[in-house]
Amino acid sequence: MTITAPGDSGDSSGAQLSFDELGTPLRDTTFVVVDLETTGGSAAEDAITEIGAVKVRGGQVVGEFATLIDPERGIPPNIVALTGITQVMVMGAPKLSSVLPAFLEFVGSAVLVAHNAGFDMGFLRAAAERHGHPWPKRTVLCTVKLARRVLSREEAPSCRLSALAELFGATTTPTHRALDDARATVEVLHALLERVGSLGVQSLEELLGYLPDVSPAQRRKRELAKDLPSAPGVYLFRGPREEVLYVGTASDLRRRVRQYFTASENRRRVREMVGIAERVDVVVCSHALEAEVRELRLIAAHRPRYNRRSTNPHRRWWVALTDEPFPRLSIVSTPKPGAFGPFGSHGAATEAVEALQDALPVRRCTQRISARSPKGVPCALADLGHCAAPCAGRQSVEDYAPAVHEVRRLFTGDSVQALDILAGQLDRLAMTERFEKAGGERDRLIALIKALDRGQRLATLAALAEVVAARPDGTGGWDFAVVRHGRLASAGSARRGVRPMPVVDQIVAAAETVLPDDGPLRGASADEVSVVLRWLERPGTRLVHCDVPWAEPARAAASWRPWVARAEAGRVAHTPPSERR
Repeated sequence: MTITAPGDSGDSSGAQLSFDELGTPLRDTTFVVVDLETTGGSAAEDAITEIGAVKVRGGQVVGEFATLIDPERGIPPNIVALTGITQVMVMGAPKLSSVLPAFLEFVGSAVLVAHNAGFDMGFLRAAAERHGHPWPKRTVLCTVKLARRVLSREEAPSCRLSALAELFGATTTPTHRALDDARATVEVLHALLERVGSLGVQSLEELLGYLPDVSPAQRRKRELAKDLPSAPGVYLFRGPREEVLYVGTASDLRRRVRQYFTASENRRRVREMVGIAERVDVVVCSHALEAEVRELRLIAAHRPRYNRRSTNPHRRWWVALTDEPFPRLSIVSTPKPGAFGPFGSHGAATEAVEALQDALPVRRCTQRISARSPKGVPCALADLGHCAAPCAGRQSVEDYAPAVHEVRRLFTGDSVQALDILAGQLDRLAMTERFEKAGGERDRLIALIKALDRGQRLATLAALAEVVAARPDGTGGWDFAVVRHGRLASAGSARRGVRPMPVVDQIVAAAETVLPDDGPLRGASADEVSVVLRWLERPGTRLVHCDVPWAEPARAAASWRPWVARAEAGRVAHTPPSERR
């Protein structure tokens, strides 16, 4: 893998923009021009064999990224003939799992450019999802689309990269090798930008708006973003009856909202929403965490019909013990004290319940059993030895209690006996070569451990009355958050040169009062606690104050993370490449 940075000689002086140059001037825009070589044309079925990328700004190259990649499968002969990349060349090359993080870091927040961008972006998006990397909405520019918009059919009968490189006299000839093709695409891009510059297109937003697939409704609504601030926050599109149509967050409100009126926005429902919208309201926030939390709260309050998550904004499922002499595991939508969760679906909660019932002798029937005079009839599970039949009086409350106690201890992180039992069952299946059954049980145990780990971490944070934390803002200042029982109670920032502690004192004094309930998350929504916890756990975050030591139980599910990592690695290693989605 090679990454080079020949120096930033672009014009990044940050000159003040004129009224006509609102947005991001093209001379200050960082582009990463990327090209991929692959084993075929399907992002779902085929693999990447080479990545080449060139980072440019202000017409100058500021870095390059190039590497062959082991596709972990054969390269078809026709692809070898096309690219010249053979199986021998990729032997010993890094795998995509190790290349992808470095490539995403190289790209950063730059505009991605590719020739026939749908192909390259499809592979990159699928690879990111497959390897657990977030793929945020990115600004993407396709040089094929731009060429078709700029050039006439007479001037450019073909928009193939080789044809355009020849037309513009590019010094690099495309060779179907990633870095060469990316370098050639850079020259084509610059030539096309010169063409549109003569037409008055000077900013990134104007460039995206110049592309042909911007609807008339999008063009007419550009004025809605004209007076918005360039600050982090939340934006709300409102309809003709003042109803909230859509809620989103942005690190730069004006820049993000302007993108809705350009070709970079190609979601059908969002375009429909833009056509209906009459106004855009914004809530300026101190930093990204405050914006994300406010977005969650606004979606829950307004249920905007164009937000996917607004259908059931806080719908989560929990596993709890019923309140009766012989408690059983029940799936509930409203958490109560001692409940375990949250789960995103009823099916995931059901899987957890079934795993726990296999590990611990808690009853599976739903009948209510009297402690004094049980009159039930034993079911088939009792005949098979899987239930002690308390319904028929064969088991007392005292005899049943240890299983219930062990469930509670598992939920609170005081015991992992149930996990030990399930792991033992898995080992026995493997020893008897029941590998298909073992694979299913392994996946179920992995899901259970992850759910326990997440739920215990969320509950630990929600139990804290107050946490004050700080993160560097990247420019020499600090972003602060006051968290009370898992909820963001206040937020603020101290920019470079401002004494931070007086700002902390002010935001603590202004923080809202949080009255917790007795549920596992003290009444906070699982989504909000998750967002706050993710912010607090990011590298670089510092705890300014915590009312009590923030600690997790020693026997929490977190102690099983190494087991999960080994199990998942084994699962990938034994999965055929065609099934690794």
